[in-house]
Amino acid sequence: MTDKLIKPQTLKGFRDYLPGPMMAREQLMETARRVYRSFGFSPIDTPALEYAEVLLGKAGDESNKQLFRFTDQGDRDVAMRFDLTVPFARFAAEHMNELGTPFKRYHIGTVWRGEKPAKGRFREFVQCDFDTIGTESNVADTETTFVMHDLMTALGFERFTIRINNRLVLNGLLEKLGVTEKSTAILRALDKLLKIGRDAVVAEMVEQAQITAEQAGQVLDFAALKGSPDEILLKLSPMLQGSERGEKGIARLNELFASARTAGIPAERLALDVSIARGLDYYTGTIYETFLGDLPGIGSVCSGGRYDNLAGLFTRQSLPGVGGSLGLDRLLAAMEELKLLPAVSTPAPVLVTIFDASRVGDYLRIARALREAGINAEVYPEAKAVGKQLQYANRKGFQIALIAGSDEFAAGTWQIKDLAASQQRSVPEADLITAVREILSLPGA
Repeated sequence: MTDKLIKPQTLKGFRDYLPGPMMAREQLMETARRVYRSFGFSPIDTPALEYAEVLLGKAGDESNKQLFRFTDQGDRDVAMRFDLTVPFARFAAEHMNELGTPFKRYHIGTVWRGEKPAKGRFREFVQCDFDTIGTESNVADTETTFVMHDLMTALGFERFTIRINNRLVLNGLLEKLGVTEKSTAILRALDKLLKIGRDAVVAEMVEQAQITAEQAGQVLDFAALKGSPDEILLKLSPMLQGSERGEKGIARLNELFASARTAGIPAERLALDVSIARGLDYYTGTIYETFLGDLPGIGSVCSGGRYDNLAGLFTRQSLPGVGGSLGLDRLLAAMEELKLLPAVSTPAPVLVTIFDASRVGDYLRIARALREAGINAEVYPEAKAVGKQLQYANRKGFQIALIAGSDEFAAGTWQIKDLAASQQRSVPEADLITAVREILSLPGA
């Protein structure tokens, strides 16, 4: 009697990545690294597990409920990181004396949240974060906008909008309404406006924040302001006059949008949206959310904000910060839906077929020569019918197949097949690498 087989399956909210999506995933991460480095951000890493108290302190009630938390074998209360920002605050407090300020870092790593899975939303996912810590300068806030913009264009997107707001503006309004002490519950409800609609948000504000329906309506009327950034800022000024925080928020937004115009960021890619609140409790200033023009329903794919008080849990040193995060897996899901991912499941564009089993060394030799020239190449491991080897090449997404039998070896040539164009020609071995470069449009062709 055989043992019962275990059903191969993934947990709900988790997923496997086959070679095609994983290659696209790695390419996105490589692009993010390149963009972050171009602005001077340095790489760091932190553990997947932290003491629970580190994460509980600033996650907020919603995120606290989503923590994967347990007691390890040493009876320590630990939790898996739900984002990369709170661990960075702990990291900064621990190492800032040796790093100095301002400090610019990027961190690409896996995070875990026990939230309800949805389209493009998983319980295990990768974030690609960048942050500047140790300065309150609005230059850092403005540069965060530039990083998000350049990241999206580097990823190949033309139609997207970075929606920007400032918590100081929202807090200024709440100050004018006399409900400052209830700001956390109010802003948490406001952050759900796109998901649940105005009536449900009003109901939540009344229930959770204990404010009147009229006050909730005023908040939502404020959040509904539309127009260009300049037009909205003009409307905000009289509404927030007399609120020091509100006026400061307006001034910082004015400077940010003016600097973006001067630097040449296209105006249609930036918007002032006073309905954006960002649900996490630690944001205190500028906040950002990026939406795809062709797929707005998938939610923000790159978001963040200023968090002047985050590191205060771990140090008395003032460590204000600002940054953003690319939602890698959500973006990948969007790209899959938009059919922007190539149907390729191999990192090698060239397949060397084996036609003559007695010449295996020559097939391996030519593949090695291609790799030495900087061209990835795979050798098919068996001398099967060439037709079957070409079927394999087409299925995996190879661009070129190289074929040689006794006639080619005698003549010192190779058959080079352009699989996309369905064209094949004979090339002298001495010219083979140049011919491959031409088909692949590589430098040096």
